[in-house]
Amino acid sequence: MPTYTLNIHLLSDTTFGRGDGVAGLIDQEVEHDPYGFPYLRGRTLKGLLSEECDNLIHTLPGNQKIYWQGVAGELFGKPGSTLETIGAIHVGDACLPEDLRQAVAYQISWGKLTRTEILDSLTTIRRQTAINPETGVPDRGSLRSARVVLRGLTFTAGLSFEQQPTDDQLCLLMIAAKALRYLGSGRNRGRGHVRCHFHGESLPSNYLDRFFAIQEA
Repeated sequence: MPTYTLNIHLLSDTTFGRGDGVAGLIDQEVEHDPYGFPYLRGRTLKGLLSEECDNLIHTLPGNQKIYWQGVAGELFGKPGSTLETIGAIHVGDACLPEDLRQAVAYQISWGKLTRTEILDSLTTIRRQTAINPETGVPDRGSLRSARVVLRGLTFTAGLSFEQQPTDDQLCLLMIAAKALRYLGSGRNRGRGHVRCHFHGESLPSNYLDRFFAIQEA
């Protein structure tokens, strides 16, 4: 089974939101494992890569757009996919290094560290409030808090295929990785700025030219 990796380096604080908070502490918690390590779900990451591909393909002219839409459908699947039309790629969770997580799990098992200590060492809590545009003062009751993963960390996700992917499928993944710049909650407001790198063997070196080349009808 061919396997590739995607490295995600956080250039700004980021929230891998899980949709809920902790009563009396924060309104929005980050997704984290039983040992306190934050991570980004593979299903979410796959959706982000697919979205970047769709956005880029939409800018292409006629024949190119149709061709690459077909490649994207093969790669990520389509809504309502059956076993015959399911996407070729499986995206794993984006996590911190495995050796680090194993070492910390060992320390936790011996009671030398706690999950809360690990989570607090890798994250912090940010608070914000809405400002009334007329008075210039905070709106009453608008204070919200969210946990964020600290900038500078690098997460790695495994991307696997049942069969060897085509050069065009790899090309599309490399393009999507380059285009992915923001993720997580608040990504439309400047939070979650990232830099991604796609790694693996026998990657096409001319992927940009390949993507923008005119395809024959």
